[in-house]
Amino acid sequence: MLARMQRSGFAALFTPKLVTVLREGYGLDALRADIVSGLTVAIIALPLSMAIAIASGVPPERGLYTAIVGGFLVSALGGSRFQIGGPAGAFIVLVFATVQTHGIEGLILATFLSGFILLAIGFLRLGTFIKYVPYPVTVGFTSGIAVIILASQLKDFFGLTLSGQEPGPFIPKLQALAAAMPTINAAAVVLALGSVAVIVGLRRWRPHWPGFLIAVALATVVASALDLPVETIGTRFGGIPQLLPAPSLPALSWGKIVEALPAALSFALLGGIESLLSAVVADSMTGRRHRSNCELVAQGVANIGSSLFGGICVTGTIARTAANVRAGARGPVSGMLHALFLLAFMLVAAPLARFIPLAALSAILAVVAWNMAEKHQFAALLRSSRGDAVVLLITFLLVVFRDLTEGILVGFGLGALLFLHRMSEAVRVEHGVASIADRPDNGEQPYSPQIATDDDVVVYRISGAFFFGAAAAVGAALDRIGGQPRAYVIDISSVSFLDSTAAATIEGFVRKARQSDATVYLVGASPSIRKLLRTHGLRPPQLRFYSALKDAVAAARRGKSENRE
Repeated sequence: MLARMQRSGFAALFTPKLVTVLREGYGLDALRADIVSGLTVAIIALPLSMAIAIASGVPPERGLYTAIVGGFLVSALGGSRFQIGGPAGAFIVLVFATVQTHGIEGLILATFLSGFILLAIGFLRLGTFIKYVPYPVTVGFTSGIAVIILASQLKDFFGLTLSGQEPGPFIPKLQALAAAMPTINAAAVVLALGSVAVIVGLRRWRPHWPGFLIAVALATVVASALDLPVETIGTRFGGIPQLLPAPSLPALSWGKIVEALPAALSFALLGGIESLLSAVVADSMTGRRHRSNCELVAQGVANIGSSLFGGICVTGTIARTAANVRAGARGPVSGMLHALFLLAFMLVAAPLARFIPLAALSAILAVVAWNMAEKHQFAALLRSSRGDAVVLLITFLLVVFRDLTEGILVGFGLGALLFLHRMSEAVRVEHGVASIADRPDNGEQPYSPQIATDDDVVVYRISGAFFFGAAAAVGAALDRIGGQPRAYVIDISSVSFLDSTAAATIEGFVRKARQSDATVYLVGASPSIRKLLRTHGLRPPQLRFYSALKDAVAAARRGKSENRE
């Protein structure tokens, strides 16, 4: 029976949504809807995948490999009905830095290793913890990535010619671009600005039209017809192949694995966060619920698959996933068809891709960066509270000027400390001398101990989360006791959580009370809290447990030793 329940729980967590959709019944109407939505997303993903690859420092076809192989596996094996996988703008910074440090082979190895890390995270059921990344951290690193993406596109947007290789760090990059401003290419600027105008205009007046593809197609026609002196995919990369490469393992050795492991960890961390955020967006748009750990397992398989075909990092893409939902997708088949449509486009239209101006692709990523920046949320967080503003700004500045992973980790640490500080401040300790009017049984009125002539019994009430962050403050409050009462009653019925540090604090208080020949009565402890306290040696007669405050006060006055519950 236990084994059957365990198998059932495993299946509930890791069964792909594709299987769930097929079990529910999948008819021709659903297939037609998924064909339309899959084609719609493929049209969006075609120029975007190439643009992201180029901005990441790799040839454009590697972005297509990623969207085709990774996108198919994410939809086929994932825990979201509507997730669209592929290369994402959030990875541009990390991928570019990895290519600069380890080359394309090192990038493929890091992608391969990140897949296994994501598999481990998913199977260990750690996906639920990724959602605890604080919102200011998410907004900070997303806005920081947007700034870096925009900076990375300035060279192609203005058609600049640099004297050497474009620097990776933000400040040196801006200095190099500023020094190259005399080489600005007017034709590239016109194509880029025209592409932005087409994308923005279509988004406003014809939102269902594929603005990215139309902008790239128009820019390509204009550049070819007028023979404009602008750089294209063909002049920089020589075009793209018409077939997927044969799968092959990356070069594996212990030394190379050690070198690529930090990048792989960064890919896995960012990929897990990005994919689950995308799944949450799809859930909010559809009312469905994704399986987070199943989604991470699918992301792991997709990254392994992408690396075998020479692709780059795969993750869930928020914009394409949202477009998939808006286009009427019914399930994961839409995402799988999107990958197959991309393959068909590559097989048929690859020779035409060599004429695409890089200025048009830079315009696409400029629009993507502008939409990623989360300007309104950034401004709202700056106004919300000082703590959130500090976390937001530090994360943003570290991402832009230092390192993406460092920004996430430092921001998460600061966010966690801020949360602990706020939780510790929410803990309250109230005390007074016991009287008959301590608290009504129904608990409707607030606790308000009143002074009585009998001051031998002191009542304390602790409310909130009693944990390590608040233990010192609570312990200090308990120690500030005037006189020598004969008994202490501690009411923890309003304590939502109590950890081992809090248990040790109570144990220390009970020990001091016994040295003064006083007895401690504990009210409202749940079974789990009682079990924790007993592991710290707190059991009758050292500490007496009661369910009702009036019973504990009465027993304290009588000086009874029995434990009435």
